[in-house]
Amino acid sequence: MNTQEIMQCIPHRPPFLWLDEVTEISDSRIVATKHLPADLPVFQGHYPSFPVFPGVLQCEACFQAGAVLISKISDVGDDKVPVVTRQNNTQFRKLIRPGDTITVEAELTERLSNAFYMKGKVTVDGKVTARLEFVCASTSV
Repeated sequence: MNTQEIMQCIPHRPPFLWLDEVTEISDSRIVATKHLPADLPVFQGHYPSFPVFPGVLQCEACFQAGAVLISKISDVGDDKVPVVTRQNNTQFRKLIRPGDTITVEAELTERLSNAFYMKGKVTVDGKVTARLEFVCASTSV
């Protein structure tokens, strides 16, 4: 899936869209990528002399990947969007720097009614930068 196809699945738009391409998708797993150019505005302030991609945005990339997966496996309806309702066991392992390309994975581990339990992982060059567990639920807009 390219960026346009991703935007058909979720309401996020640049500059807050943290997925460039979906490279793999199944009924329970999604893999996506995002290139982080050196001139990305977030690097200007986090931190100016030692730019690092924020952990909270790594989590957001996982949430967005999870939302794309949900849109493909469930009919949430035109008046609903998946939103994060819980985040657990988040670990940050390695810094992400300007010019890196992140690989974002989200896996559905359980579904209860309109709640989707997921685990996520972000990597750069095969090395884990973040791991987390989260829950998304369909909510009316």
